[in-house]
Amino acid sequence: MTFENSLAFAQQLDAQDQLSHYQNEFSFPQVNGKNVIYFTGNSLGLQPKRAKTYVDEVMNDWANLAVEGHFYAENPWWDYHERFANPLSKLVGALPSEVTVMNTLTVNLHLLMVSFYRPTATRYKIICEEKAFPSDQYLFQSQVNFHGYTTEDAIVEVKRRDGEHNIRLEDVLAKIDEVGDELALVLIGGVNYYTGQVFDMKAITEAGHRVGAYVGWDLAHAAGNIELHLHDWQVDFAAWCSYKYMNSGPGNASGCFIHEMHHSNSELPRFAGWWGHNKERRFKMEPQFDPIQGADGWQISNLPVLSLAPYLASVELFAEIGMEALIAKRNTITSYLEFVLLEIDREVHGNFEIITPSNPSERGCQLSVFLHGEGRSLFDYLMKNGVIIDWREPNVIRLAPVPMYTSFEDIYRFGQILKNGIEAK
Repeated sequence: MTFENSLAFAQQLDAQDQLSHYQNEFSFPQVNGKNVIYFTGNSLGLQPKRAKTYVDEVMNDWANLAVEGHFYAENPWWDYHERFANPLSKLVGALPSEVTVMNTLTVNLHLLMVSFYRPTATRYKIICEEKAFPSDQYLFQSQVNFHGYTTEDAIVEVKRRDGEHNIRLEDVLAKIDEVGDELALVLIGGVNYYTGQVFDMKAITEAGHRVGAYVGWDLAHAAGNIELHLHDWQVDFAAWCSYKYMNSGPGNASGCFIHEMHHSNSELPRFAGWWGHNKERRFKMEPQFDPIQGADGWQISNLPVLSLAPYLASVELFAEIGMEALIAKRNTITSYLEFVLLEIDREVHGNFEIITPSNPSERGCQLSVFLHGEGRSLFDYLMKNGVIIDWREPNVIRLAPVPMYTSFEDIYRFGQILKNGIEAK
């Protein structure tokens, strides 16, 4: 497609967009009496308007049924999480039995490492990416220390080459082969939070398995953003938060994937709790843990239904639209944002540097941009003029045009505000 940096062209794209009406499904903050241009769905998704209805339903059932809501609510609480199995499995390319919802992201990664990080005297190392999200870094450090290893010895980072912003696939594969028999676990962010780079999860998972390691993925910036085939890729485990592209609300419940090949492995350790116990016998209060067959068997505590309610509202939106349609729009709208950025850069004689891969297969809907020659003042200008974006030191803005609620006109108007902010210096 040949793009144009004009309001008329952007409005034409919106008129052709079959998803454009979904913008009305979300609540937008306002600045100066107008809806903001919201580019931070990679940090916190907007609120689906239907989320309040789902929460109110739980609140009403609590008021009217109290404890009986566990069994007699319209959507009973004791199996509320089961409503996620089919739609979530489609979102991440899994079997319904391979996904569940529980806890929050880093908590779940810790719990999954109980099962899948089992270091021995000779096989104890973890491979991760350089500049992983800080919570993952703390996770790795605390896990290896807990098992009696030093971070310097047990954590192996795959680094970027000098002068490059993204990690090359061949360097990840080479590092896996190099660590070889000492490698216990590969655990990488499927989409790097800083650059927006999408890793080749299939190839990396295959490489990890070839040397005898488990392979897991932190999908915080991937779930609801990119195409996933966790079952077919033979991924051992994965977890993701739900409050970014999944629009479930701040700090909300996490999703988990455990491949079915591990469901019947009684030798695989896990931390147990009663909500992972045989559902039909749970209330018999038996002393011996009998895990549910499937990912639900990794659950520990009964679930926070008030938190799950807005998550379910969003998951059902995804089910209505489908990832195929979302990815098609994502590719077009991200490419249009890239085009507009480069056009504005040319018009103002700037020096922008997009550090996210230009290949659509290696990125989702996030573009990370170095604003060479511009400072924090430009970020502040954009925020004051109704563009909600994300700043990362030393001089990067992250822009995520989420296809579910971003319009092409938003992209055009952002470009004009950006241009005005630079020219107003």
